[in-house]
Amino acid sequence: MENNKESRVVFFRKDERPEILEEIKRKVHLELIERIGENKAEFNQSDEDRFRQATVTSINNILDEMVNEFPEEVNRGILLKEILDEALGLGPIEDLIKDPGISEIMVNGKDKVYIEKDGKIELTNKKFVSDRQIMNVLERIIAPLGRRIDESSPMVDARLKDGSRVNAIIPPLSLVGPVLTIRKFSRQLLSIKDLIGHCSIGGNMAEFLKFCVVNKCNMIISGGTGSGKTTLLNILSNFIPSDERIVTIEDSAELDLIQDHVVSLESRPSNIEGRGEVSIRDLMRNSLRMRPDRIIVGEVRSGEAIDMLQAMNTGHDGSLSTIHANSPRDVLSRLETMVLMSGMELPVKAIREQIASAVNLIVQQQRFQDGSRKVINIAEITGIENDRITMQDIFYFKQSGFDNGKVKGDFVATGNIPHLAEKLRSKGVNIPLEIFENK
Repeated sequence: MENNKESRVVFFRKDERPEILEEIKRKVHLELIERIGENKAEFNQSDEDRFRQATVTSINNILDEMVNEFPEEVNRGILLKEILDEALGLGPIEDLIKDPGISEIMVNGKDKVYIEKDGKIELTNKKFVSDRQIMNVLERIIAPLGRRIDESSPMVDARLKDGSRVNAIIPPLSLVGPVLTIRKFSRQLLSIKDLIGHCSIGGNMAEFLKFCVVNKCNMIISGGTGSGKTTLLNILSNFIPSDERIVTIEDSAELDLIQDHVVSLESRPSNIEGRGEVSIRDLMRNSLRMRPDRIIVGEVRSGEAIDMLQAMNTGHDGSLSTIHANSPRDVLSRLETMVLMSGMELPVKAIREQIASAVNLIVQQQRFQDGSRKVINIAEITGIENDRITMQDIFYFKQSGFDNGKVKGDFVATGNIPHLAEKLRSKGVNIPLEIFENK
């Protein structure tokens, strides 16, 4: 190939039709890099329209040079859109982002893009041109947030403008090329009625949780990855009375509360010099100086657990959070471990006393084989006995089998009357005891 400008465009033979479209897009993309560059992050907001128009013009010029080599069935408008998505948007996954039926997008290197739809994971026919193209998409996502990803910092958490959660990990940590995972933010604000309608929670369970949130019980939502913890946290948070001051603390802001008096805090990683990190624990400590009525921690992962427990024990009732654990009993073990991670040398007995006096309820979520997500257990912490935290189940999901591939079962009460009910009734809150009957 010659080195002049015109010769950089590679033409194709008619017998190459099976792969010609992907090859055309790849060549146009590479040519576009040469002509105007591709890092959108270098353009400020006022340049947005000018940059887009310049890109469209350049793509059209490149396509004009290649038009004689297109298969007859090629729709130039569609081709232009796909190339624009790659140049200005999120490339091959742009349409996946816009599809409301897709809940998760998983890019395992340039050749494998998976999605989760209706609770099932499937491989798509989407592909990136190169690993470099994935990196460009990542840079477009994280640059406006002041974050970075490179060999010295090969992992990053971020979010899209719509609130979708993004995680990326690149070589040398990833051996398959850049890996991108996007947990999409639901544009539809779900309510507790939606969860009941989708058989994700029982009516009596929902009524009990509403009473507990309104009346400032401390609650932890537990479950595995993708079990719906944050969705439930958001829904329960909306039961908080509108005259209370709420402070939310998250790694990547996802909560979308309906109240007006909400202060949203987001942690920050260190900069390129390794300075400037603001952790969840830092924000947790600072929030105590902000006169909160409620503190909501998106997820407790480490030493901030001790600060959260102390806040719950010192007048900040009604706090809510999530945690990764497989059962209510596992939550207790994880909290113990996290308190020890804080660096405070406390005896295990003291830690358990802190947990028992701070946490009222543990709500366990689970994602089933059919993709459904359900509250499978609501357990109350009742105290401590012989250095062991005591609990009792209030509600649980009783699975009865499968029907056409769907999990079947009922949400039932254990018959145990929660201690919380008696406390609430002593405050004049009339919680109907019949919801706890095991029928």
